Formats: sequence, structure tokens, C-alpha cells
Amino acid sequence: MNDKVQVRVNARNPSVVALIPARQGSKRVPGKNVRLLGGHPVLAYTIAPALASGLFDAVIVSTDSEETAEIARHYGAEVPFLRPAELAGDKSPDIEWLEYTLGRLRDEGRLWDCFSLLRPTSPFRTAGTLRRAWEQFVSQTGVDSLRAVERCTQHPGKMWVVNGDRMTPLLQTPEGVTPWHSTPYQALPPVYVQNASLEIAWTRLIFHGRTIAGDVLVPFVTEGFEGFDINDPHDWIVAEHLLADGQAVLPQVSQVPYGATWANSN
Repeated sequence: MNDKVQVRVNARNPSVVALIPARQGSKRVPGKNVRLLGGHPVLAYTIAPALASGLFDAVIVSTDSEETAEIARHYGAEVPFLRPAELAGDKSPDIEWLEYTLGRLRDEGRLWDCFSLLRPTSPFRTAGTLRRAWEQFVSQTGVDSLRAVERCTQHPGKMWVVNGDRMTPLLQTPEGVTPWHSTPYQALPPVYVQNASLEIAWTRLIFHGRTIAGDVLVPFVTEGFEGFDINDPHDWIVAEHLLADGQAVLPQVSQVPYGATWANSN
């Protein structure tokens, strides 16, 4: 990585690339990035809104699997190269494959002011979601990144640290206030938790700081099921239930389903 690389930023209309991580291995939900949901591999529901949003100069999938790459290309994304296996483990941090991907693309003469990290495990994110997030990001000054968050349902004020046969509150309640662990949820101070639906950041963070978030972050509060994330088999069942009941709607995919005889794997 060239530490002296200079990123020329158009502050009024910065360029941005969508980066979609879709490694092959998944222990909790095998093959989850290409498993069928609503007739298409779940990966399609991230590629389609990214393309439809009109925001991105390129929509690129990072994967270590040739099969996943073929599926990604079918739905209109680029896969300019496969991710090395050593950057595709279940404990591999995002900064490693992002640094590799953006660095290699830069070496090929492709460089963007910003990047957006879009995980395929958030299938209910729409083109409108992406436009709303982008407008919020570019309207700010002096920020490093934007990250999707949602109001937490399990408040940390009611969490405990257990040591042997004793426990203490995770968070100390301010003096003179009713202990948070004995306060109704509705009366507790709002706390937000990040979800996996999207991040936007300046590319300079990767090249100069080797970080994704930086120091100054903008919260993007997701609405409805925009931030829903499939992490385990239960989440997959919930996603199917939401679709069956009409509580959630998947983004429209214009391509025909990948593979005439492609079957869902368990």
C-alpha cells in the first residue's frame, strides 16, 4: 500500500463506489449470501438497489468464490478479481479486504472519493434507503463516515457484569437518578446500536488511517426493516415470515432468477 497516495476529492459531487462483501464461508447459515430468498439469491437484493439508486460509479462484489462471482455478474455487479483466501476467513476484519480491494483497484487506475459498504445479509434495504443515506452524508462537513444504527431493544442500562456469585451494572447510573436497571425502558435515555445495512466513508480513511469509521461519525437511523440483518437460521426464518405476511418487501430485481435449475441449499 502506497502511504503517499493522494485522493483528489470533489467536495461538491464526490465519486463513490459500492463494495459488497460476499465471502463463501458461513458457519451459522451456510451459503447465506447466495441462498434463495423470494426467488433470487439473497445477494441480488443488495446489487439491485445499489444499481437502481444511481449513486455509484461502480458496484463491486468482493468474494473468494467463483460461483458467487458468477451470480454477482448475472445480477449486474462487477467482480474484477477474487479475494484471497487468507482475507476471507470468519475472523478476517473488514479493513483487510477493503484495503486489498481498494488498493488493487487503485493500482489499476480506479479510485473513488468515497466507498459504501453494503452487506448482502440486509435484503430489505432499498435504493431509497441508499439515496437517503448518501444525501445525509454529503450534507455534513468535517465528518469521516456514516454508519447505520437503530434504537436498541435491549438497553445496556439493564445489563449486568457477572463475577462469580455477584453482579454489578454494566453502566453506572448518574447520581440522584433512579437506577436504570429499575427504570421502565420508555424512561431510559435513547441508545442506538449499529446494524449491518450500510456504511459510507471517505476512501482516504483506508489509505491514510487504515480505518473504516474514522473519528467523526454521522448516525443514519434506519426505518422499518431497512436494517434487518440475517445472521443465523432464526433470522432467516424471520425474513421468510416477514415476506409471507407482507410485513416486508424485497427490492425489485429485473434480471431473471440465476440458473434455471438452481436449487436452495440448506
